[in-house]
Amino acid sequence: MRSLSLAIVGADHPNKRGPTRRFEIAMCIPGEPTELRPEPNNPADPQAVAVYSARGIQIGYLTAERAPWIGSMIRNGREMETIFQAPTPYGAVVRLAFDGKRPALPPALELEQDVDWDGVDPVYDDD
Repeated sequence: MRSLSLAIVGADHPNKRGPTRRFEIAMCIPGEPTELRPEPNNPADPQAVAVYSARGIQIGYLTAERAPWIGSMIRNGREMETIFQAPTPYGAVVRLAFDGKRPALPPALELEQDVDWDGVDPVYDDD
């Protein structure tokens, strides 16, 4: 496994200090470094892994499904690097690479040019 994208959740919860998580996510640029920090003393989930921006501001947590797996690799000393990938409605996505590899952003999705963005259906003649 070379790299993968990970969902970051909890963006609507407040930080103890500094800007809100949503504000910090809006400040993040795709490709900038992020940091994963296990939180073994987290009262809600001792396997939680917090995610911090390049400026050291928390932007959320790995999902409960991924946190135990990623957290165990961090505790076992596996080398990994993460970068910010994109904001999402639920928080954000980061890109993770293992064993000295540098994460790379996946190709951007191309939008179809003929999408009717205003939601109005086309009118066709009866001919």
